Amino acid sequence: MSKNHKSNYNAYLRFSSLAIQMGVVIFFGCYSGNYLDDYFSFKKPILTIVLSLISIAAALYFVYKEVSNVK
Repeated sequence: MSKNHKSNYNAYLRFSSLAIQMGVVIFFGCYSGNYLDDYFSFKKPILTIVLSLISIAAALYFVYKEVSNVK
């Protein structure tokens, strides 16, 4: 396997795992917000919205941090 081919393969694995990481972060943000809304018996899903937005921002930050390290 040539060095260039191996480098492309490593980049593919790196960014596909990043997509999985984004999904997990956003899922747990939404899930925990929903759980806390049910726990505190809020009539409107305030914590679901807030934690969803925070988890999306965190996921985008992880993407930015990973992409900025690409050489």
